[in-house]
Amino acid sequence: MVRLGIVGCNYGLAVQLPAFRLDSRCRVVALAGSDYERTAELAREAGIPKAFGEWSQLIEHDAIDAIAIATPPRLQAAIAIAGLQRRKALFIEKPLAADLTTAATVLRSATALITMMDFNFTEIMAWRKAKAMLDAGAIGRLRHVTVTWNLENTSTRLRIKNWKTDSKEGGGALGNFVSHSMHYLEWFCGPINGLTARLSGLPEDPFFETTVTLSLGFQSGASGSYAMSCASFLGSGHRLEFYGEDGMLVLANPTNDYMRGFSISHARRPATVPTFAEVETDPVDRQFPTESRIAPVSRLAKRFLDAIEQGEQSFPNVLDGYRVQMLLDAARRSHVAGRWLDVGPRANT
Repeated sequence: MVRLGIVGCNYGLAVQLPAFRLDSRCRVVALAGSDYERTAELAREAGIPKAFGEWSQLIEHDAIDAIAIATPPRLQAAIAIAGLQRRKALFIEKPLAADLTTAATVLRSATALITMMDFNFTEIMAWRKAKAMLDAGAIGRLRHVTVTWNLENTSTRLRIKNWKTDSKEGGGALGNFVSHSMHYLEWFCGPINGLTARLSGLPEDPFFETTVTLSLGFQSGASGSYAMSCASFLGSGHRLEFYGEDGMLVLANPTNDYMRGFSISHARRPATVPTFAEVETDPVDRQFPTESRIAPVSRLAKRFLDAIEQGEQSFPNVLDGYRVQMLLDAARRSHVAGRWLDVGPRANT
């Protein structure tokens, strides 16, 4: 039985807790937050035995084998490093840290320890179907990929100044949203070897980093274009278009739900119109009608527990988190420099 402690009372309770409870090999035994009285009440309501008002108390507790971290990036790295020093297995939210230097420190601390990054888009059933089709040659050799992602998130709509809107805290649109995209673009298309980026905020309040546009080059020779905004009232949703030598494939979700609503359309020469591919219904997702993130996170949680049980690293892990941090750092430097930047290969550990 893996005894898990969760640091963070928002996403940690709403998503991580039910995701881990789906696996009988895990028992969530502790919750840590910034306010002890509130955390204790939330723990009682959720049936979690222990509550802590400081994350360090949870880290130091001997009756905890693994830790799930769901805090802002600037705090998350310190928690991760402390947990790794205590030889705990870690399930970590994205982005890994607020900056590349700190992310490198986390990576160095993680040698030979079990870690998992919560890059959850690649666990959606439609996405895994699309990946299998592309890998099987559904469109031939990839020529280019185009991503558009237009939505209005709550923090922007309500003008809430928090890490999700503040680039200096490791967030803004780049850390909050594009961190997912950097991971899934390399998952679909292979290594990115260069990019140029433009970042912007609300015209009336530049503090809110809301928009990111990228031009991308891939090691394969394919190219990419990317445009996302979290300040798009009634936005068009999330759409990935893959164009190859022999066909095209579109993964699209016009809804404002991050995880639900994706369809796959596909055509291969000499077809003149695309057809929709059948996507298997997610049996786990049906159990949680009000929270679409639980099902994909539960699959990551299962692999995390498999890794602990088998003593072998799984994916995506801290090395993948560091790679994404490299790409985020390159995007921010490109914006400042106003030019194309080559991107180096993945770190090895």
